[in-house]
Amino acid sequence: MKILLIGNPNVGKSSLFSRLTGVEVVCSNYPGTTVNYSSGTVRCANEKAEIIDVPGTYSLKAENPAEKVATDMITHGDVIVNVADATNLERNLNLTLQVLEYGKPTIVCLNMSDDARHLGIEIDKQALEDALGVPVVETVALTGQGLKELIEKIPLARSPPAIKRSEGERWKEIGRILEKTQKRHDKQHSLAERLEDATIKPLTGIPIALLTLYLLFAVIIGAGQMLTQYVIDPFFKQLYLPVIKAAVEAFFASGILHNLLLGISDDPVSGLGMLTTGLYIPLGLILPFVILFYLALGLLEDIGYLPRIATLMDNVMHRIGLHGSAIIPAILGMGCKVPGILATRILETEKQRFISTALIAISIPCLAQNAVVVSLLMRYGIQYVAIVYVTLIIIHIVVGLLLNRLTKGESPEILLEIPPYRKPSFQTTIKKTWIRVKYFLKDAVPYIVIGVFIANIMFITGTTQKIADIAGPTLTAAFGIPGDAVLAILVGFIRKDAAVGMLAAIPMTPMQLMIACILLVTYFPCIATLAALYNELGIKNFLKTIGLMLIVTFITGTILKVLLL
Repeated sequence: MKILLIGNPNVGKSSLFSRLTGVEVVCSNYPGTTVNYSSGTVRCANEKAEIIDVPGTYSLKAENPAEKVATDMITHGDVIVNVADATNLERNLNLTLQVLEYGKPTIVCLNMSDDARHLGIEIDKQALEDALGVPVVETVALTGQGLKELIEKIPLARSPPAIKRSEGERWKEIGRILEKTQKRHDKQHSLAERLEDATIKPLTGIPIALLTLYLLFAVIIGAGQMLTQYVIDPFFKQLYLPVIKAAVEAFFASGILHNLLLGISDDPVSGLGMLTTGLYIPLGLILPFVILFYLALGLLEDIGYLPRIATLMDNVMHRIGLHGSAIIPAILGMGCKVPGILATRILETEKQRFISTALIAISIPCLAQNAVVVSLLMRYGIQYVAIVYVTLIIIHIVVGLLLNRLTKGESPEILLEIPPYRKPSFQTTIKKTWIRVKYFLKDAVPYIVIGVFIANIMFITGTTQKIADIAGPTLTAAFGIPGDAVLAILVGFIRKDAAVGMLAAIPMTPMQLMIACILLVTYFPCIATLAALYNELGIKNFLKTIGLMLIVTFITGTILKVLLL
């Protein structure tokens, strides 16, 4: 199926095209002319369809190159989507009636319908459908509103009667249509409508989004730390650990099985016991923040704000083979990478899931790591903290651009509906949170326990120390940081924030400490994240991600050494 988007210039046609096609777009000159047009693909009725952004034109008289191209394209199109500016229906209907004269299956798309309502313009959509004889859909290209309905109606497009009208007859018909379908009245905006507009437009929406995310993290950090301090830690350290230690030591007072089950030390974080660290990390350190994140995001989703953040980021995310929805896993990853990686399941294709997961693993530091990095570097000045995050942003963009070019597969657009703001249902939010937490427990905890087991074996056999001894000189030569930092980086495999904290005890200049912090983010993630990566990507893409981490870490460290040391 070949779908043509036809409309006057400046009616949002290209924005609509960009929303429908995502990133798989080809720009060409029309044969024999210098007129540019764009084509892409869209999934319609479970099948691929070609969609073409016809050059904007006010008429089909074929008196200039753009009009000639538009007229020629109509004869080869299967379905025509006539994009009209709802704020200036009179002018746009002139082209609409000319398009209908071709008798092709047509849909009229009333774009900028939100602006029309703000101006007090009321259009009776059903009356307009009856007058034109074809389906009519109201859309907002900026937010994606109405696009899902548009895609659903394309297979239902009807062929209108091919009525030929002269110029004068056409304008008389337009007058009759407007009299039946359009009313104008004064419009007073409600507070909710003003807020909806402010949170979707980039100029005001981005600052509001940053403030919202800051408050979100501040609340989650505070509540999570209190929950850990007053509930989780007392339960694990005063009740669970003494009981499980006594039970295991009744059978294995010492030896390998003792160390595998209880760990090589009494510390529930670094001991690496399957029944201690293996459960304390996912249930004690991660789960409280996972619950709070899912609860907060569920509320934002039910209120109607989450789709607005996705829409604000849509154009940026397209550049790296993703779409606006991919910002949700990234936000989750800022709290804990495990739920962030699990959340990539909302993306449609393997390519998108791989790109999103790899970027979360490589360039997004988790909540605990962020806190320690800031606390370590802020004492030397905010410029060091700024360099860390600017570097990570650059890595995120560069790696995303490369993966988009090198990874095979599709990156289809997801059509987001932007709902009005509404009062959330607490019962629904709790139910959704429980379902998501249940999936986390089911999908992540077993792999974390296995990861702890592997790390324990590495420590017991001395593999970890051997790696540190071998890699130390290489680390110093390549990145300009002390060899002692190797052990701290290896500890990051267990828990990243603990590894960053260990760096504070190693004599380093501020620049060396800053480079070490960046490397800790980009190289192997913690056991929990590594387990989630394997579970979500499969062995092939898992190994690709590991290789990519090592390459990015080596290149980044080398460049930083040359530039900063």
